[in-house]
Amino acid sequence: MVAAGSRAGGSAAQRAIKVLVVDDDRDTVLSLRLLLSTEGYEAHGVYDAQSVFEAVRDFQPDAVLLDIGMPQMTGYDIARELRATHGEDLLLIAVTAWNKFSDRMAARIAGFDHHVSKPYQSEQILDLLRPLADSLGRL
Repeated sequence: MVAAGSRAGGSAAQRAIKVLVVDDDRDTVLSLRLLLSTEGYEAHGVYDAQSVFEAVRDFQPDAVLLDIGMPQMTGYDIARELRATHGEDLLLIAVTAWNKFSDRMAARIAGFDHHVSKPYQSEQILDLLRPLADSLGRL
């Protein structure tokens, strides 16, 4: 995880946790962004695999909520690429309808920290983000 205050944009206490939401379903992105914003997170969303890497570079999220069943490139492939370029600096959470045991194992192997099944409960997402916020002293 990123140390508090190590990113550009001021000290850790001056900036909310940034969360990138990635899903090809616009309603999912919008609902997660609304949930996160309401809880004090700074949330940004993208709808396709190609936009993820640009968004990570520009938005510099602390966490990524990522669907696995994406067109062009699966969430597994995206997670592997993010781990290869950013190491453990990002909290990666799969939010997906791909829920078989084999899907969960593939997510873990690809580099996801957590796996949340759709339909999800809001508290599931918030409970997974809370330790990050606590460790960085934000929210």
